[in-house]
Amino acid sequence: MTEPTAPLIVLVEDEEHLAQGLLFNLQAEGYRTHHESDGDAALAYLLAEKHTPEEHIAAIILDGMLPGADGFTIVRALREAHHYTPVLMLTARSRPEEVLEGIEAGADDYLAKPFDLNILLVRLKSLLRRTAWQNAATPETPPPAIVDQTDEYAFNHRTIRFDTLELIAPNRITHLTLMEADLLRYLTEREGQIVSRSAILEDVWRVHEDTDTRAIDNFIVRLRRYIEDDPADPQHLVTVRGVGYRFLANP
Repeated sequence: MTEPTAPLIVLVEDEEHLAQGLLFNLQAEGYRTHHESDGDAALAYLLAEKHTPEEHIAAIILDGMLPGADGFTIVRALREAHHYTPVLMLTARSRPEEVLEGIEAGADDYLAKPFDLNILLVRLKSLLRRTAWQNAATPETPPPAIVDQTDEYAFNHRTIRFDTLELIAPNRITHLTLMEADLLRYLTEREGQIVSRSAILEDVWRVHEDTDTRAIDNFIVRLRRYIEDDPADPQHLVTVRGVGYRFLANP
């Protein structure tokens, strides 16, 4: 029997056979589950103003294509409503552009269908571990360090906290998705270097299929709103025409 205090995982998936298999395995791993098969119903449930402590949602496994509101609309609405519950997006392997759309909408991670169940469970555990670190992050009790990685990066009166997925700027704290934090880490670790769009797709987001690499430009625009004094005239995250981007800590 699943413990009443076990993490609650919301699965939004309309393929009944797949959904039942995932629910069975999630429960076997000790998670509590809630299933929605319709996008509109799922969005209403996820945006409900009041959930009891027992209904606190630990993570969402969200299919991209759904009846009613699709998964991309759902995750975008959650982020616009300042809901930062981790989202693992399920996408169609034959449509790499879905990966980019999910990343841009605010998903924290993704898996392409068909996927290995063990990989899904590992990705889910990783998202839950991140959430636990963030919840434990107080001035008195800093979060655990990420092995072999720098947990902070400071520039231009801003600090990126990779461990708590936060960007701290004067008078503002921005909550980052895991995908946003991973890209910022990748860029800051290569400060001053030109990074191609294809390198970002392959090294950061694991998209190896041929796709329109210009699709990530809208994602970069959002990051500029976080890190630039004037996003319309970027000084830190600059475009290298025809190639990609370069991060400059001290332009």
